[in-house]
Amino acid sequence: MFRWLENTFALSGSETLTKAFRRLGWIGFWTQIGFGSLPVILVIYALISGRTRGGNPLIQYLTLADLLILAFTTVWSYHYTRLAQQLAVPEHRPSRHSLQRAAWIGVTAAAAGIVVSMLVTLFEVFQLLVYFLRAPQAGVPVIQTTAAGTATWVSAADMMSIMALILGMFGGLTFLLLSLWLLFRTIALVESGDEQ
Repeated sequence: MFRWLENTFALSGSETLTKAFRRLGWIGFWTQIGFGSLPVILVIYALISGRTRGGNPLIQYLTLADLLILAFTTVWSYHYTRLAQQLAVPEHRPSRHSLQRAAWIGVTAAAAGIVVSMLVTLFEVFQLLVYFLRAPQAGVPVIQTTAAGTATWVSAADMMSIMALILGMFGGLTFLLLSLWLLFRTIALVESGDEQ
């Protein structure tokens, strides 16, 4: 399977490593901006409108960490485009090792973002499941239950939170795939001994 990947991502005359870093860097950047801005807008809307519930502080910290990772991967996608500019100039060309390191950093950041998004989504869905299991089985848009004297609720804001996480995860997955592609391209570069 690895040979198939090598052949798939091998350098050809029409597709240089410079073009790959430039094109995939911009695709990643604009994908991150597009899908990353939606969760940020939803979080800002929830904070401004006051449509949040206290919730678990761990979930809030993980959500903040996920948004910070999303911001980092957006900046790192832009960094790929700067590497492409350096590759185009022979005297400023980065080493093969630095290209692989940049791709590995992108892969690691994207994987971390996806894992954090999955954890937050898992915690949120578990919390919603507990709320729904406590409530009488009825088809109302907002369910309020009381457990030990405290009121909790499930509302559209909860669904908005999960939607923001899923969109952020999609942006992270896109960046992960692009970074893996660039990593395989740099590995193919090292094995072929080519400079571009």
